[in-house]
Amino acid sequence: MTKILLSLHVLAAIVAVGPVTVAASMFPAAARRVPVAATVGGADGAAAGDAGGVGTVRLLHRICRVYAGLGIAVPVLGFATAAAMGVLSDAWLVASITLTAVAAGLLAAFVLPGQEELLEELADGRPVERARTARLAMFTGVFNLLWATVTVLMIVRPGSTTGA
Repeated sequence: MTKILLSLHVLAAIVAVGPVTVAASMFPAAARRVPVAATVGGADGAAAGDAGGVGTVRLLHRICRVYAGLGIAVPVLGFATAAAMGVLSDAWLVASITLTAVAAGLLAAFVLPGQEELLEELADGRPVERARTARLAMFTGVFNLLWATVTVLMIVRPGSTTGA
């Protein structure tokens, strides 16, 4: 049962967290590239064939929102896996849980709301300030760095008898 839970946990992390990290990383640059003329264009705010339009930015935000919701499965399956393995009190797992909580809080408090604010500005036809996209990129980078650290901890498992 442990192998099944671990497999589901890893698959959930790849399928749910991967798209958020990529889409969130692409969002600030995509928002900066939206020309002001494209923001007041067609029904969805982007001109047809405009790769850098509001439609692209809206899609990136939607990917982040939807997959962040699906990402709840990662810690749920992680806790089930850790309980089955009997490692709930191991230091590497406690550190991973803490970093995961910080990453989730960062996503919920800064990344997603920051994307929504920039998207609203673009939809209203206003250009976005570079400082705001840079700040969003910073929060996104920290979010991604936290997930990379959790991934390393999950693989190396310092102090574990099964770790490398």
